[in-house]
Amino acid sequence: MTTEDSEFLQHEPCPKCHSSNNLARYTDGHAYCFGCEYYEPGDKSIERDEAPRERKDLGLIAIGEPTDWPSRGITLESAKKWGFTRSELGGQVVRIFNYRNAHQQVAAQKVRFQKKDFRFLGDTGEVGLYGMHLWKNGGKRIVITEGEIDAISVSQAQGHKWPVVSVPTGAKGAKKTLRKNLEWLNQFEEVVLMFDMDEPGQEAVKECYDLFVPGRCKVASLPEGFKDANDMLKAGKVKEIVDAIWQAKVVRPDGIVNGADMFDLVNTEDDLISQSLPFVGLQTMMRGVRLGELITLTAGSGIGKSAVVREIAYHLLSLGETVGMMMLEENTKRTALGLMGLAANKPLHIDRSGVTEEEFKGAFDTTLGTGRLFLYDHFGSTEIENLLNKVRYLAKGCGARFIVIDHLSIVISGQEDGDERRMIDNAMTALKALAMECNVCIFLISHLKRPSGDKGHEQGAETALAQLRGSHAIAQLSDFVIGLERNQQNVNTITYNGKTYTINNVTTLRILKNRFTGETGPAGWLLFDKETGRLFELMEDPTEKKDGGGGSSFDDDDDGDAPF
Repeated sequence: MTTEDSEFLQHEPCPKCHSSNNLARYTDGHAYCFGCEYYEPGDKSIERDEAPRERKDLGLIAIGEPTDWPSRGITLESAKKWGFTRSELGGQVVRIFNYRNAHQQVAAQKVRFQKKDFRFLGDTGEVGLYGMHLWKNGGKRIVITEGEIDAISVSQAQGHKWPVVSVPTGAKGAKKTLRKNLEWLNQFEEVVLMFDMDEPGQEAVKECYDLFVPGRCKVASLPEGFKDANDMLKAGKVKEIVDAIWQAKVVRPDGIVNGADMFDLVNTEDDLISQSLPFVGLQTMMRGVRLGELITLTAGSGIGKSAVVREIAYHLLSLGETVGMMMLEENTKRTALGLMGLAANKPLHIDRSGVTEEEFKGAFDTTLGTGRLFLYDHFGSTEIENLLNKVRYLAKGCGARFIVIDHLSIVISGQEDGDERRMIDNAMTALKALAMECNVCIFLISHLKRPSGDKGHEQGAETALAQLRGSHAIAQLSDFVIGLERNQQNVNTITYNGKTYTINNVTTLRILKNRFTGETGPAGWLLFDKETGRLFELMEDPTEKKDGGGGSSFDDDDDGDAPF
Protein backbone atom coordinates (compact mmCIF):
# COMPACT_ATOMS: atom_id res chain seq x y z
CA MET A 1 0.00 0.00 0.00
CA THR A 2 1.49 3.38 -1.03
CA THR A 3 1.13 6.62 0.86
CA GLU A 4 -1.10 7.95 -1.92
CA ASP A 5 -3.47 5.01 -1.50
CA SER A 6 -3.72 5.33 2.27
CA GLU A 7 -6.80 6.59 4.04
CA PHE A 8 -7.16 8.56 7.24
CA LEU A 9 -7.85 6.49 10.35
CA GLN A 10 -7.76 8.64 13.46
CA HIS A 11 -6.08 11.45 15.41
CA GLU A 12 -3.43 10.68 18.03
CA PRO A 13 -1.10 12.56 20.43
CA CYS A 14 2.10 13.81 18.79
CA PRO A 15 5.35 12.44 20.33
CA LYS A 16 7.27 15.56 19.26
CA CYS A 17 5.11 18.58 20.11
CA HIS A 18 2.97 16.63 22.62
CA SER A 19 -0.31 17.94 21.21
CA SER A 20 -3.27 15.77 22.14
CA ASN A 21 -4.69 15.21 18.65
CA ASN A 22 -2.67 16.91 15.87
CA LEU A 23 -1.08 13.65 14.68
CA ALA A 24 -3.08 12.02 11.87
CA ARG A 25 -2.64 8.25 11.40
CA TYR A 26 -3.28 6.60 8.03
CA THR A 27 -4.07 3.06 6.90
CA ASP A 28 -0.52 2.35 5.62
CA GLY A 29 0.89 3.21 9.05
CA HIS A 30 2.37 6.61 8.23
CA ALA A 31 1.51 9.60 10.41
CA TYR A 32 1.76 13.37 10.04
CA CYS A 33 1.43 16.12 12.66
CA PHE A 34 -0.32 19.23 11.38
CA GLY A 35 1.09 21.21 14.28
CA CYS A 36 4.85 20.67 14.18
CA GLU A 37 5.13 18.73 10.82
CA TYR A 38 6.49 15.63 12.55
CA TYR A 39 6.35 12.64 10.17
CA GLU A 40 6.43 8.88 10.67
CA PRO A 41 6.94 6.64 7.62
CA GLY A 42 4.48 3.82 6.89
CA ASP A 43 6.36 0.72 8.06
CA LYS A 44 3.40 -1.53 8.76
CA SER A 45 -0.02 -2.31 7.35
CA ILE A 46 -3.03 -1.31 9.42
CA GLU A 47 -6.29 -2.86 8.41
CA ARG A 48 -9.22 -0.51 7.86
CA ASP A 49 -11.29 -2.48 10.39
CA GLU A 50 -8.94 -1.27 13.12
CA ALA A 51 -10.40 2.22 12.82
CA PRO A 52 -12.71 3.26 15.63
CA ARG A 53 -16.14 1.79 14.94
CA GLU A 54 -17.98 5.07 15.33
CA ARG A 55 -15.81 6.71 12.68
CA LYS A 56 -15.94 3.78 10.25
CA ASP A 57 -19.02 4.55 8.19
CA LEU A 58 -18.68 8.31 7.72
CA GLY A 59 -17.61 7.93 4.09
CA LEU A 60 -14.68 10.31 4.45
CA ILE A 61 -11.71 10.28 2.10
CA ALA A 62 -8.03 10.59 2.95
CA ILE A 63 -7.36 14.04 4.39
CA GLY A 64 -4.27 14.51 2.24
CA GLU A 65 -1.62 17.12 2.89
CA PRO A 66 -1.88 20.85 3.60
CA THR A 67 -0.98 22.88 0.54
CA ASP A 68 -0.96 26.51 -0.47
CA TRP A 69 -3.28 27.89 -3.15
CA PRO A 70 -1.38 30.65 -4.98
CA SER A 71 -4.23 31.66 -7.30
CA ARG A 72 -6.36 32.32 -4.23
CA GLY A 73 -3.60 33.96 -2.22
CA ILE A 74 -3.71 31.25 0.46
CA THR A 75 -0.35 30.43 2.03
CA LEU A 76 0.92 27.06 3.25
CA GLU A 77 0.90 28.46 6.80
CA SER A 78 -2.81 29.20 6.48
CA ALA A 79 -3.49 25.74 5.06
CA LYS A 80 -1.75 24.13 8.03
CA LYS A 81 -3.56 26.37 10.54
CA TRP A 82 -6.98 25.55 9.10
CA GLY A 83 -6.33 21.93 8.09
CA PHE A 84 -7.11 22.86 4.47
CA THR A 85 -5.72 20.04 2.33
CA ARG A 86 -5.48 18.57 -1.13
CA SER A 87 -6.40 14.97 -1.84
CA GLU A 88 -7.99 12.76 -4.50
CA LEU A 89 -11.54 11.54 -5.08
CA GLY A 90 -12.75 9.48 -8.04
CA GLY A 91 -9.47 9.99 -9.87
CA GLN A 92 -9.70 13.77 -9.55
CA VAL A 93 -7.55 16.12 -7.51
CA VAL A 94 -9.72 17.88 -4.95
CA ARG A 95 -9.31 20.43 -2.20
CA ILE A 96 -10.84 19.64 1.18
CA PHE A 97 -12.24 21.81 3.95
CA ASN A 98 -12.16 19.47 6.95
CA TYR A 99 -14.88 20.01 9.55
CA ARG A 100 -14.10 18.84 13.09
CA ASN A 101 -16.49 17.94 15.88
CA ALA A 102 -16.27 18.78 19.59
CA HIS A 103 -13.68 16.00 20.03
CA GLN A 104 -11.40 17.55 17.37
CA GLN A 105 -12.12 14.64 15.04
CA VAL A 106 -12.77 15.16 11.36
CA ALA A 107 -16.48 14.35 11.11
CA ALA A 108 -17.33 15.94 7.75
CA GLN A 109 -15.56 17.19 4.65
CA LYS A 110 -16.54 19.77 2.07
CA VAL A 111 -14.83 18.61 -1.09
CA ARG A 112 -14.16 21.13 -3.90
CA PHE A 113 -13.59 19.84 -7.41
CA GLN A 114 -11.65 21.73 -10.07
CA LYS A 115 -14.80 23.00 -11.78
CA LYS A 116 -16.01 24.57 -8.53
CA ASP A 117 -18.42 21.75 -7.81
CA PHE A 118 -18.82 20.91 -4.11
CA ARG A 119 -19.77 17.75 -2.26
CA PHE A 120 -20.29 17.21 1.47
CA LEU A 121 -19.07 13.94 2.99
CA GLY A 122 -19.52 12.57 6.50
CA ASP A 123 -21.86 13.54 9.30
CA THR A 124 -22.72 17.20 8.70
CA GLY A 125 -25.11 17.18 11.64
CA GLU A 126 -22.22 16.56 14.04
CA VAL A 127 -20.30 19.71 13.15
CA GLY A 128 -20.99 23.40 13.49
CA LEU A 129 -19.36 26.44 11.93
CA TYR A 130 -16.21 25.93 9.88
CA GLY A 131 -13.19 26.72 12.05
CA MET A 132 -14.94 26.59 15.45
CA HIS A 133 -12.34 24.13 16.74
CA LEU A 134 -9.55 26.68 16.26
CA TRP A 135 -10.76 29.18 18.84
CA LYS A 136 -11.46 29.21 22.55
CA ASN A 137 -14.99 29.88 23.77
CA GLY A 138 -15.76 33.57 23.99
CA GLY A 139 -13.73 36.71 23.53
CA LYS A 140 -13.85 40.27 22.25
CA ARG A 141 -14.89 39.70 18.63
CA ILE A 142 -15.64 36.99 16.09
CA VAL A 143 -16.00 37.41 12.32
CA ILE A 144 -18.41 35.21 10.36
CA THR A 145 -18.01 34.80 6.59
CA GLU A 146 -20.21 33.19 3.99
CA GLY A 147 -17.64 30.63 2.77
CA GLU A 148 -14.67 28.60 4.00
CA ILE A 149 -12.09 30.21 1.71
CA ASP A 150 -13.23 33.65 2.88
CA ALA A 151 -12.76 32.60 6.52
CA ILE A 152 -9.22 31.45 5.79
CA SER A 153 -8.58 34.72 3.92
CA VAL A 154 -9.78 36.88 6.83
CA SER A 155 -7.79 34.77 9.29
CA GLN A 156 -4.65 35.15 7.17
CA ALA A 157 -5.17 38.92 6.93
CA GLN A 158 -5.25 39.07 10.75
CA GLY A 159 -2.21 36.83 11.21
CA HIS A 160 -4.44 34.03 12.50
CA LYS A 161 -4.74 35.85 15.83
CA TRP A 162 -8.49 36.56 16.00
CA PRO A 163 -11.48 34.23 15.74
CA VAL A 164 -13.04 33.74 12.31
CA VAL A 165 -15.59 31.10 11.23
CA SER A 166 -17.82 30.51 8.22
CA VAL A 167 -21.23 28.99 7.55
CA PRO A 168 -21.03 25.65 5.72
CA THR A 169 -23.96 26.07 3.35
CA GLY A 170 -23.58 29.65 2.12
CA ALA A 171 -26.09 32.48 2.33
CA LYS A 172 -29.16 30.28 1.94
CA GLY A 173 -28.53 28.27 5.12
CA ALA A 174 -26.77 30.99 7.13
CA LYS A 175 -29.61 31.83 9.54
CA LYS A 176 -30.32 28.17 10.35
CA THR A 177 -26.62 27.47 11.01
CA LEU A 178 -26.10 30.55 13.18
CA ARG A 179 -29.25 29.77 15.17
CA LYS A 180 -27.93 26.25 15.81
CA ASN A 181 -24.65 27.68 17.15
CA LEU A 182 -26.12 30.77 18.80
CA GLU A 183 -25.18 29.81 22.35
CA TRP A 184 -21.49 29.53 21.36
CA LEU A 185 -21.55 32.79 19.36
CA ASN A 186 -23.21 34.69 22.22
CA GLN A 187 -20.08 34.17 24.30
CA PHE A 188 -18.36 36.83 22.16
CA GLU A 189 -18.85 40.51 22.94
CA GLU A 190 -19.10 41.44 19.25
CA VAL A 191 -20.15 39.47 16.17
CA VAL A 192 -19.16 40.82 12.74
CA LEU A 193 -20.96 39.50 9.65
CA MET A 194 -18.73 39.70 6.55
CA PHE A 195 -20.95 38.03 3.97
CA ASP A 196 -20.66 38.39 0.20
CA MET A 197 -21.59 41.79 -1.17
CA ASP A 198 -24.04 40.32 -3.70
CA GLU A 199 -27.82 40.27 -3.22
CA PRO A 200 -28.07 36.77 -1.61
CA GLY A 201 -25.28 37.64 0.83
CA GLN A 202 -26.85 40.91 1.93
CA GLU A 203 -30.29 39.33 2.26
CA ALA A 204 -28.70 36.74 4.56
CA VAL A 205 -27.22 39.57 6.63
CA LYS A 206 -30.71 41.01 7.21
CA GLU A 207 -31.97 37.59 8.31
CA CYS A 208 -29.04 36.87 10.64
CA TYR A 209 -28.42 40.05 12.60
CA ASP A 210 -31.85 39.79 14.25
CA LEU A 211 -30.63 36.66 16.03
CA PHE A 212 -28.31 38.66 18.28
CA VAL A 213 -28.66 41.05 21.20
CA PRO A 214 -29.17 44.61 19.93
CA GLY A 215 -25.81 46.31 19.49
CA ARG A 216 -23.78 43.09 19.55
CA CYS A 217 -23.97 42.27 15.84
CA LYS A 218 -22.20 44.46 13.28
CA VAL A 219 -21.96 44.25 9.50
CA ALA A 220 -18.74 44.71 7.54
CA SER A 221 -18.93 46.35 4.11
CA LEU A 222 -16.27 45.65 1.48
CA PRO A 223 -15.06 48.27 -1.02
CA GLU A 224 -16.91 48.59 -4.31
CA GLY A 225 -15.75 46.10 -6.90
CA PHE A 226 -14.99 43.32 -4.41
CA LYS A 227 -17.49 40.53 -3.80
CA ASP A 228 -15.87 38.80 -0.84
CA ALA A 229 -12.82 38.66 1.43
CA ASN A 230 -10.89 36.31 -0.85
CA ASP A 231 -11.30 38.73 -3.77
CA MET A 232 -9.61 41.36 -1.62
CA LEU A 233 -6.85 38.98 -0.51
CA LYS A 234 -6.07 38.11 -4.15
CA ALA A 235 -5.84 41.83 -4.91
CA GLY A 236 -3.42 42.37 -2.02
CA LYS A 237 -5.98 44.39 -0.03
CA VAL A 238 -4.98 42.87 3.30
CA LYS A 239 -5.12 46.13 5.25
CA GLU A 240 -8.53 46.88 3.78
CA ILE A 241 -9.88 43.55 5.07
CA VAL A 242 -8.81 44.47 8.59
CA ASP A 243 -10.20 47.99 8.17
CA ALA A 244 -13.57 46.55 7.10
CA ILE A 245 -13.72 44.57 10.35
CA TRP A 246 -12.89 47.56 12.54
CA GLN A 247 -15.28 49.82 10.63
CA ALA A 248 -18.20 47.37 10.82
CA LYS A 249 -21.39 49.09 11.89
CA VAL A 250 -24.50 48.19 13.86
CA VAL A 251 -27.32 47.91 11.33
CA ARG A 252 -30.19 48.24 13.76
CA PRO A 253 -31.85 51.67 13.80
CA ASP A 254 -31.70 53.57 17.05
CA GLY A 255 -35.50 53.44 17.47
CA ILE A 256 -36.04 57.22 17.55
CA VAL A 257 -38.97 58.31 15.38
CA ASN A 258 -40.65 61.65 14.67
CA GLY A 259 -44.22 61.69 15.98
CA ALA A 260 -45.33 63.61 12.88
CA ASP A 261 -44.56 60.50 10.80
CA MET A 262 -46.73 58.16 12.88
CA PHE A 263 -50.28 58.80 11.62
CA ASP A 264 -50.43 55.65 9.48
CA LEU A 265 -49.12 53.62 12.42
CA VAL A 266 -51.62 54.88 14.98
CA ASN A 267 -54.44 54.67 12.43
CA THR A 268 -53.88 50.92 11.98
CA GLU A 269 -55.57 48.33 14.18
CA ASP A 270 -53.08 46.35 16.25
CA ASP A 271 -52.61 42.76 15.16
CA LEU A 272 -51.72 41.40 18.59
CA ILE A 273 -50.40 37.87 18.64
CA SER A 274 -52.23 36.43 21.61
CA GLN A 275 -53.06 33.01 22.98
CA SER A 276 -55.74 31.76 25.34
CA LEU A 277 -55.39 30.59 28.94
CA PRO A 278 -56.83 27.31 30.28
CA PHE A 279 -58.91 29.01 32.99
CA VAL A 280 -62.03 31.02 32.07
CA GLY A 281 -61.68 33.52 34.93
CA LEU A 282 -58.14 34.51 33.97
CA GLN A 283 -59.00 34.47 30.26
CA THR A 284 -61.95 36.82 30.81
CA MET A 285 -60.05 39.37 32.88
CA MET A 286 -56.73 39.21 30.98
CA ARG A 287 -58.09 38.66 27.45
CA GLY A 288 -55.51 35.94 27.01
CA VAL A 289 -51.74 36.47 26.95
CA ARG A 290 -49.60 38.22 24.36
CA LEU A 291 -46.03 37.96 23.11
CA GLY A 292 -43.73 40.47 24.77
CA GLU A 293 -45.47 40.21 28.14
CA LEU A 294 -43.92 39.26 31.49
CA ILE A 295 -46.46 37.52 33.73
CA THR A 296 -45.61 36.89 37.39
CA LEU A 297 -47.39 34.30 39.51
CA THR A 298 -46.84 34.58 43.24
CA ALA A 299 -47.94 32.77 46.40
CA GLY A 300 -46.75 31.49 49.71
CA SER A 301 -44.88 28.22 50.05
CA GLY A 302 -46.69 25.03 49.04
CA ILE A 303 -49.74 26.77 47.54
CA GLY A 304 -49.41 25.15 44.10
CA LYS A 305 -47.71 27.70 41.84
CA SER A 306 -45.87 25.01 39.87
CA ALA A 307 -49.10 23.05 39.32
CA VAL A 308 -50.76 26.14 37.84
CA VAL A 309 -47.94 26.94 35.43
CA ARG A 310 -47.78 23.28 34.39
CA GLU A 311 -51.46 23.44 33.43
CA ILE A 312 -50.80 26.65 31.47
CA ALA A 313 -47.78 25.12 29.70
CA TYR A 314 -49.72 21.97 28.84
CA HIS A 315 -52.61 24.06 27.50
CA LEU A 316 -50.30 26.12 25.27
CA LEU A 317 -48.55 22.98 24.05
CA SER A 318 -51.92 21.43 23.14
CA LEU A 319 -52.67 24.54 21.06
CA GLY A 320 -49.58 23.89 18.92
CA GLU A 321 -47.28 26.38 20.62
CA THR A 322 -43.59 25.77 21.29
CA VAL A 323 -42.90 26.02 25.03
CA GLY A 324 -39.72 26.30 27.09
CA MET A 325 -39.74 25.29 30.77
CA MET A 326 -37.00 26.19 33.24
CA MET A 327 -38.14 24.46 36.43
CA LEU A 328 -35.26 25.18 38.78
CA GLU A 329 -36.53 23.22 41.80
CA GLU A 330 -36.93 19.91 39.97
CA ASN A 331 -35.06 17.80 37.45
CA THR A 332 -36.17 17.40 33.85
CA LYS A 333 -37.62 13.92 34.47
CA ARG A 334 -39.96 15.30 37.15
CA THR A 335 -41.05 18.10 34.81
CA ALA A 336 -41.55 15.67 31.94
CA LEU A 337 -43.62 13.22 33.98
CA GLY A 338 -45.66 16.08 35.41
CA LEU A 339 -46.70 17.22 31.92
CA MET A 340 -47.29 13.67 30.74
CA GLY A 341 -49.46 13.16 33.80
CA LEU A 342 -51.71 16.01 32.69
CA ALA A 343 -52.16 14.30 29.33
CA ALA A 344 -52.91 10.96 31.02
CA ASN A 345 -55.03 12.45 33.85
CA LYS A 346 -52.81 10.57 36.27
CA PRO A 347 -49.94 11.84 38.50
CA LEU A 348 -47.30 9.75 36.69
CA HIS A 349 -44.46 11.22 38.74
CA ILE A 350 -45.99 9.48 41.78
CA ASP A 351 -47.52 6.29 40.43
CA ARG A 352 -47.72 4.61 37.00
CA SER A 353 -49.99 1.79 38.14
CA GLY A 354 -53.19 1.55 36.14
CA VAL A 355 -51.60 3.20 33.10
CA THR A 356 -50.96 0.90 30.14
CA GLU A 357 -47.81 1.13 28.02
CA GLU A 358 -49.97 2.41 25.19
CA GLU A 359 -51.44 5.15 27.38
CA PHE A 360 -47.99 6.07 28.70
CA LYS A 361 -46.59 6.32 25.16
CA GLY A 362 -49.62 8.35 24.11
CA ALA A 363 -49.01 10.82 26.95
CA PHE A 364 -45.38 11.12 25.84
CA ASP A 365 -46.31 11.64 22.18
CA THR A 366 -48.74 14.48 22.98
CA THR A 367 -46.25 16.34 25.18
CA LEU A 368 -42.52 15.68 24.90
CA GLY A 369 -42.87 13.76 21.66
CA THR A 370 -44.23 16.79 19.81
CA GLY A 371 -40.73 18.25 19.52
CA ARG A 372 -42.21 21.57 20.69
CA LEU A 373 -41.28 21.25 24.36
CA PHE A 374 -37.81 22.26 25.59
CA LEU A 375 -36.66 21.73 29.18
CA TYR A 376 -33.67 23.28 30.96
CA ASP A 377 -31.37 20.68 32.53
CA HIS A 378 -29.77 23.13 34.94
CA PHE A 379 -27.40 20.76 36.82
CA GLY A 380 -27.64 23.11 39.80
CA SER A 381 -26.35 26.12 37.83
CA THR A 382 -28.65 29.10 38.33
CA GLU A 383 -26.40 32.11 37.67
CA ILE A 384 -28.44 35.03 36.38
CA GLU A 385 -26.40 35.61 33.19
CA ASN A 386 -26.45 31.91 32.38
CA LEU A 387 -30.21 31.83 32.91
CA LEU A 388 -30.77 34.85 30.66
CA ASN A 389 -28.65 33.32 27.90
CA LYS A 390 -30.74 30.15 28.09
CA VAL A 391 -33.97 32.17 27.83
CA ARG A 392 -32.62 33.90 24.71
CA TYR A 393 -31.57 30.55 23.24
CA LEU A 394 -35.01 29.03 23.90
CA ALA A 395 -36.55 31.97 22.04
CA LYS A 396 -34.10 32.45 19.18
CA GLY A 397 -32.62 28.97 18.83
CA CYS A 398 -35.62 26.76 19.66
CA GLY A 399 -38.47 28.97 18.50
CA ALA A 400 -40.25 28.92 21.88
CA ARG A 401 -42.88 31.68 22.13
CA PHE A 402 -43.87 30.90 25.74
CA ILE A 403 -41.26 30.34 28.48
CA VAL A 404 -41.81 29.36 32.13
CA ILE A 405 -39.25 30.20 34.84
CA ASP A 406 -39.87 28.59 38.24
CA HIS A 407 -38.71 30.47 40.20
CA LEU A 408 -36.98 33.87 40.60
CA SER A 409 -36.10 33.46 44.28
CA ILE A 410 -33.88 30.42 43.73
CA VAL A 411 -31.89 32.34 41.10
CA ILE A 412 -31.27 35.24 43.44
CA SER A 413 -30.47 33.11 46.49
CA GLY A 414 -27.75 31.31 44.56
CA GLN A 415 -25.71 34.48 43.93
CA GLU A 416 -22.66 35.49 45.94
CA ASP A 417 -23.68 39.15 46.00
CA GLY A 418 -25.89 39.63 49.05
CA ASP A 419 -27.80 42.68 47.75
CA GLU A 420 -31.07 40.87 47.01
CA ARG A 421 -33.04 43.99 46.07
CA ARG A 422 -30.49 45.12 43.48
CA MET A 423 -30.18 41.63 41.99
CA ILE A 424 -33.97 41.32 41.63
CA ASP A 425 -34.11 44.78 40.03
CA ASN A 426 -31.45 43.74 37.49
CA ALA A 427 -33.04 40.34 36.82
CA MET A 428 -36.54 41.77 36.28
CA THR A 429 -35.23 44.51 33.99
CA ALA A 430 -33.35 41.94 31.92
CA LEU A 431 -36.32 39.54 31.75
CA LYS A 432 -38.74 42.25 30.63
CA ALA A 433 -36.24 43.43 28.01
CA LEU A 434 -35.82 39.84 26.81
CA ALA A 435 -39.57 39.34 26.50
CA MET A 436 -39.81 42.39 24.26
CA GLU A 437 -36.58 41.83 22.33
CA CYS A 438 -37.29 38.17 21.57
CA ASN A 439 -41.07 38.69 21.27
CA VAL A 440 -41.91 35.93 23.74
CA CYS A 441 -44.26 35.65 26.70
CA ILE A 442 -42.49 34.79 29.97
CA PHE A 443 -44.30 33.24 32.94
CA LEU A 444 -42.26 33.92 36.08
CA ILE A 445 -42.87 32.51 39.55
CA SER A 446 -41.88 34.62 42.55
CA HIS A 447 -42.30 34.09 46.28
CA LEU A 448 -44.10 36.31 48.79
CA LYS A 449 -42.83 37.61 52.08
CA ARG A 450 -44.93 36.79 55.12
CA PRO A 451 -47.83 39.23 55.66
CA SER A 452 -48.09 41.27 58.81
CA GLY A 453 -50.34 39.88 61.53
CA ASP A 454 -50.96 36.38 62.78
CA LYS A 455 -52.54 34.99 59.61
CA GLY A 456 -50.07 33.61 57.04
CA HIS A 457 -50.59 32.73 53.38
CA GLU A 458 -50.93 29.06 54.27
CA GLN A 459 -53.97 30.07 56.33
CA GLY A 460 -55.64 31.85 53.42
CA ALA A 461 -54.26 35.39 53.85
CA GLU A 462 -55.09 37.50 50.81
CA THR A 463 -52.13 38.24 48.49
CA ALA A 464 -51.07 41.81 47.70
CA LEU A 465 -48.45 43.51 45.54
CA ALA A 466 -46.76 44.92 48.63
CA GLN A 467 -45.97 41.37 49.75
CA LEU A 468 -43.80 40.52 46.72
CA ARG A 469 -40.47 39.44 48.11
CA GLY A 470 -37.36 41.54 47.70
CA SER A 471 -38.07 44.38 45.28
CA HIS A 472 -40.78 46.68 43.90
CA ALA A 473 -39.36 45.94 40.42
CA ILE A 474 -41.37 42.69 40.30
CA ALA A 475 -44.65 44.59 40.41
CA GLN A 476 -43.42 47.51 38.32
CA LEU A 477 -42.02 45.52 35.40
CA SER A 478 -44.58 42.71 35.24
CA ASP A 479 -47.48 43.17 32.83
CA PHE A 480 -49.61 40.95 35.07
CA VAL A 481 -49.22 39.78 38.65
CA ILE A 482 -51.41 36.84 39.69
CA GLY A 483 -51.64 35.86 43.34
CA LEU A 484 -52.52 32.34 44.44
CA GLU A 485 -54.20 31.76 47.81
CA ARG A 486 -55.14 28.58 49.62
CA ASN A 487 -56.14 28.03 53.23
CA GLN A 488 -54.12 24.91 54.00
CA GLN A 489 -55.56 24.81 57.53
CA ASN A 490 -59.23 24.75 56.44
CA VAL A 491 -60.70 21.25 56.67
CA ASN A 492 -64.25 22.15 55.62
CA THR A 493 -65.46 20.12 52.66
CA ILE A 494 -67.18 20.56 49.33
CA THR A 495 -68.79 17.96 47.11
CA TYR A 496 -68.28 17.84 43.36
CA ASN A 497 -69.49 15.08 41.03
CA GLY A 498 -70.13 12.81 43.99
CA LYS A 499 -66.60 13.23 45.41
CA THR A 500 -65.73 15.07 48.59
CA TYR A 501 -62.86 17.55 48.69
CA THR A 502 -61.45 19.67 51.50
CA ILE A 503 -61.21 23.43 51.08
CA ASN A 504 -57.42 23.20 51.40
CA ASN A 505 -57.46 21.66 47.92
CA VAL A 506 -58.96 24.84 46.43
CA THR A 507 -56.72 27.64 45.14
CA THR A 508 -58.04 31.18 44.68
CA LEU A 509 -56.67 33.10 41.68
CA ARG A 510 -56.41 36.84 42.29
CA ILE A 511 -55.19 39.33 39.69
CA LEU A 512 -53.11 41.93 41.53
CA LYS A 513 -51.95 43.87 38.46
CA ASN A 514 -53.39 44.01 34.96
CA ARG A 515 -51.60 46.33 32.55
CA PHE A 516 -53.78 45.27 29.59
CA THR A 517 -57.36 45.83 30.76
CA GLY A 518 -56.87 47.18 34.29
CA GLU A 519 -59.24 44.61 35.82
CA THR A 520 -58.09 43.20 39.16
CA GLY A 521 -59.56 41.04 41.91
CA PRO A 522 -60.63 37.38 42.22
CA ALA A 523 -60.37 35.56 38.88
CA GLY A 524 -61.58 32.07 39.74
CA TRP A 525 -61.06 29.07 41.97
CA LEU A 526 -59.12 25.91 41.12
CA LEU A 527 -59.88 22.52 42.61
CA PHE A 528 -57.01 20.04 42.83
CA ASP A 529 -57.90 16.38 42.29
CA LYS A 530 -55.25 14.13 43.85
CA GLU A 531 -56.37 11.09 41.86
CA THR A 532 -55.89 12.72 38.45
CA GLY A 533 -53.29 15.32 39.43
CA ARG A 534 -55.36 17.93 37.55
CA LEU A 535 -56.73 21.36 38.41
CA PHE A 536 -60.41 22.03 37.64
CA GLU A 537 -61.98 25.48 37.65
CA LEU A 538 -64.91 26.38 39.90
CA MET A 539 -67.16 29.24 38.86
CA GLU A 540 -68.02 30.41 42.38
CA ASP A 541 -66.14 30.74 45.64
CA PRO A 542 -66.42 27.41 47.51
CA THR A 543 -65.19 29.00 50.75
CA GLU A 544 -68.39 31.05 51.07
CA LYS A 545 -70.75 29.38 53.54
CA LYS A 546 -73.93 27.99 52.09
CA ASP A 547 -77.30 27.71 53.79
CA GLY A 548 -77.70 24.56 55.82
CA GLY A 549 -74.20 23.92 57.14
CA GLY A 550 -70.50 24.42 56.86
CA GLY A 551 -69.98 22.28 53.80
CA SER A 552 -70.68 23.17 50.19
CA SER A 553 -71.87 21.19 47.20
CA PHE A 554 -71.81 21.83 43.46
CA ASP A 555 -74.15 20.52 40.80
CA ASP A 556 -72.77 18.33 38.07
CA ASP A 557 -75.66 19.05 35.71
CA ASP A 558 -75.47 21.60 32.92
CA ASP A 559 -77.22 24.48 34.64
CA GLY A 560 -74.42 27.00 34.31
CA ASP A 561 -73.20 27.11 37.91
CA ALA A 562 -71.25 23.84 38.03
CA PRO A 563 -67.47 23.46 37.97
CA PHE A 564 -65.93 22.43 34.66
